[in-house]
Amino acid sequence: MEPNLSNYKDLQDFGNLELLSQQVVEGFITGLHKSPFHGFSVEFAEHRLYNTGDSVRNVDWKLYGRTDKLFVKRFEEETNLRCQIVIDVSSSMYYPEKDFNKLLFSVYASASLMYLFKKQRDAFGLSFFSDKLELTTAAKSTTAHQKYLFSELEKLMNKKGSGDKTDVASALHQIAEQIHKRSLVIIFSDMLEGESTEGLNEIFAALQHLKHNKHEIIIFNVLDHKMELGFEFDNRPYHFIDIESGEDLKIHPNNVRESYLEAVSLYHKELKLKCAQYKIDFVDADIHSGFYQVLHSYLIKRAKMV
Repeated sequence: MEPNLSNYKDLQDFGNLELLSQQVVEGFITGLHKSPFHGFSVEFAEHRLYNTGDSVRNVDWKLYGRTDKLFVKRFEEETNLRCQIVIDVSSSMYYPEKDFNKLLFSVYASASLMYLFKKQRDAFGLSFFSDKLELTTAAKSTTAHQKYLFSELEKLMNKKGSGDKTDVASALHQIAEQIHKRSLVIIFSDMLEGESTEGLNEIFAALQHLKHNKHEIIIFNVLDHKMELGFEFDNRPYHFIDIESGEDLKIHPNNVRESYLEAVSLYHKELKLKCAQYKIDFVDADIHSGFYQVLHSYLIKRAKMV
């Protein structure tokens, strides 16, 4: 069973991302064995099917006894897939400020993916961006590399939002220039920069740059669905503050709810439509719905690519 959100604060205090990611992935794999997604199981993550000509010395005979199928053990240097995780670290990702926020969700989800990548011998890199590219690493599949990326994620967990704005397009253009081998690019962002038509076009020009370079893309649109999509604020006046610009607004939610929901729905539909047109996987990721939605979407995409 996936850990409850109430447990994540305790794990965050210890900074133990490796333990969290292990718990999430092992619970996820157990669930796969009992679900219709059994075909995407990672039970044989350290094996591959036997091909004519393979040395029989590498056959896992115990596995053959259980499955009646021939699998050979996979070695460290064998990599099936290259993945680049890209995390939006702009200030809007720190919402909600006093609770489990979008950035923490993205960090925990990324750590879980990395644990799964490592089990499957996939190479993985990591990038952070706000209004500039703050970090980007090469994709590797070693244990030392995994530990290094976990340490970078832990630093990010302890960083405070500091008015950093967002420039999705610029960061993605830079990443497209730096990834030289075909990869699966996994983006965690609230995608709140492209509310205007011009902004959205710039973002998709950058995404098209990645597609032109033969990369596949999954966008996890990380949002607090209850508040940011449903606008479920209590019936009382609020003081809203823009986390990125500092602009503030005192207003009663009931006075703007209808227009807000209409604008958000229109933008969300346009975002999904453009992703469909560009053949980009778009996944709604509610921060209160756990991480299995992320792991499922990755495995389905991986099965199509390998």
